Amino acid sequence: MGTPVSGALHRVEIWVPDLTRAINDWQWLLEDLGYTLHQTWEHGRSWRLGPTYLVFEQSPALTHTRHDRLAPGLNHLAFHIDTPHHVDLLTNKAQDNGWTLLFPDRHPHAGGPQQHAAYLENTDNFEIELIAPLSTETA
Repeated sequence: MGTPVSGALHRVEIWVPDLTRAINDWQWLLEDLGYTLHQTWEHGRSWRLGPTYLVFEQSPALTHTRHDRLAPGLNHLAFHIDTPHHVDLLTNKAQDNGWTLLFPDRHPHAGGPQQHAAYLENTDNFEIELIAPLSTETA
């Protein structure tokens, strides 16, 4: 794996209101993207890809039961996807797993004509962006 570049993300911790629901929402996606289960404990799970890992924890210290992506704090996580076709496959699979497609009237170019992306939201109001480069023939 080598030494990570200084300044690279080590991990992102996301506190969730229901760990079982979070596992159901996120595990399939992370594993499809190449993440592997990294850690398991009573209140959390983490998945690793290279030197970076994502943590989902139902902390006993939670002060709220719902994430608000429109409030200060985390708005969304954006994942590099290798091809527009793969974005489309993952978008369909996400919807089959209970995620909602955001901005459907502008999909797959809600971020602009220069990208092929899907913006999805899960039951707990967490948003992801799946984004693939456009080839020079389609840009």
